[in-house]
Formats: sequence, structure tokens, C-alpha cells
Amino acid sequence: MKLNIIIAFSVALLFLSCKKTVTLKLNNVPPAIVIQGEVTDAPGPYTVTINKPVNFYADNTFPPISGATVTITDGHGVADFLTETSPGTYSTHTLVGIQGYTYTLTAEVQGQNYTAVSTMPRNVSLDSVTFQSNSGFGKTRISAIANFQDPPNIKNYYQFFEYINGVQLTKDLFVFDDRLSDGRYINYTLYNDSSYLVSGDQLQVNMYSVDSNVYNYFYQLNQSNSGGTFDASPANPTSNISNGAYGYFSAHTINSVQEIVP
Repeated sequence: MKLNIIIAFSVALLFLSCKKTVTLKLNNVPPAIVIQGEVTDAPGPYTVTINKPVNFYADNTFPPISGATVTITDGHGVADFLTETSPGTYSTHTLVGIQGYTYTLTAEVQGQNYTAVSTMPRNVSLDSVTFQSNSGFGKTRISAIANFQDPPNIKNYYQFFEYINGVQLTKDLFVFDDRLSDGRYINYTLYNDSSYLVSGDQLQVNMYSVDSNVYNYFYQLNQSNSGGTFDASPANPTSNISNGAYGYFSAHTINSVQEIVP
């Protein structure tokens, strides 16, 4: 199914190819919706988008769904009733993203109810972004390296997005967990599949600290989708949204570093 994944994201979030040369026999999309939303530790407003899915071979257009009732609560007495600011896009008013808080999304869409829960992890700082070069086949490939200290004795999950000269890269998806590197200083290389950095480019790297459900969603998406987050995929990752909806709801922190590619 095609998923209109945004992180930021970009994202996205989030931001992220081998081209198929055969035509797969795929069923049409069953009745469902795509919900994508986030709460971050950056100032709001935060948004939730609600769209109709499309068939695998349909044009990459996702019809918005208007008229939904959308609420996000923070578990500490705040309930924000979102306003539809454009077709299919719903925005918060007063909600504040706070580390450690658990946020619950509820949406009533065309007579169906959907819920999702996400807990915002403690922030992990992105210390710096450095670069490495590799040569081959007459070309030089430059990759960015995200450098940060993983906190010990805590399960941590990370998601990364790249922006080159202000444009988000969407062909590659980067997620990382500390299962084998708990408490270590991490140098995580962002290997691009088809987009390469060029000397003089301005690169921005965003690092999100996400919860396990959001990590698992994007990890599965990465495994099933050779084309990246924003491309079509015949497989669907496990969503943290109830009632058969596609998409995800993420409460996460954001760290950002900008560098000029040497």
C-alpha cells in the first residue's frame, strides 16, 4: 500500500531505490484511512493528517478526509481539541510537548473511532555531525555521521532525517536502537542509497528520540520498502493506531545540527 509518510517529518518525518521491473498482482486497498500525527518538545502547534489510502499502482495522491473530530490529551489534565486548518489537516492550540508525558490521540472519522498512544522519551542530545568519504566506480560518496552519547541502562530508539540545502531527502530511512550499544558513544553513519552529499552543500540532520512502537513501525517499513518511506510498498508495518488504520502517532524529542559539507 502507499503510505503518505511525513516526519518531518518529515520527515519526514519523516524523511525516505530500486525500481521494480515486474508488475505485481496486488489487491485494491480495503476501506481504511491513513492517520499521521506527532507531538514534539519543540513549540507547537502540532498537526495530525487524515487521508484516504490509494491502490498500489494509483497516482501518488492521497485524498484528504475532512470533518473528523480529533483530540490529543497529555495524561496530566490537558485535552486539546484540534481544528481543521486545511482539508485533512488538524492542528493543536494549547498542547505542549513534555518529555516523559504520554499522549493519547483520539479521532472520530466518518463514524469510526481510532486511538493511539505514544510516550515522549527523555531527550538525547545530538552532539555533532561529521563526514566520511568513500571512493569507488569513479565517484566519491560522502556520508554524514551523527555523533551522540547513548544513556546507559535505558532502552533508546532513534530516527534520523537529512535536509540538503533545505530539501528533505526522502529516499532513505534511518532508525537505530541501542540494543547492542547501550551506554556507548555512538557514531551512526547515514548511508544514502541514491542521494549523495556534495562539497559545499548545507546539511541539516534531525535526530528524534522515539518510543518503541514508533521505532518498530519505521523499522518494519524500512525492511519492507526498498524505495524509502515516501514511496509505494506492498507491505504495511504495524501501526500504533487502533481499528485498522494505517500510519502512526509519535511523541518525540528533536535535536538538529547544521553543517557545511567539506
